[in-house]
Amino acid sequence: MVLAVLEPGPLHGYAIISTLRSRGGGSLDLPSGTIYPALRRLERADYVAGAWSVVGGRKRRTYELTQAGRRALANERDTWKRFGDIVEVVLGSD
Repeated sequence: MVLAVLEPGPLHGYAIISTLRSRGGGSLDLPSGTIYPALRRLERADYVAGAWSVVGGRKRRTYELTQAGRRALANERDTWKRFGDIVEVVLGSD
């Protein structure tokens, strides 16, 4: 989900959290203690690139997708689509 949020362009950590919350209709209220470690793992995997900047006198790290991250996002979308299709079949309709 983090990769999908970064697809349109670079964001800083709090903006990623806010976007996830907004896109999830408030259901995804992930604490910063979840997002920042995930961003570090994604950065180590070369899926995102982080850069420090100063905005309004405050230092913050902005993240953007790498080419590897775009490929990983495409693969994950396919995987989640297949998983959703399977869940739908298993649950069936009432």
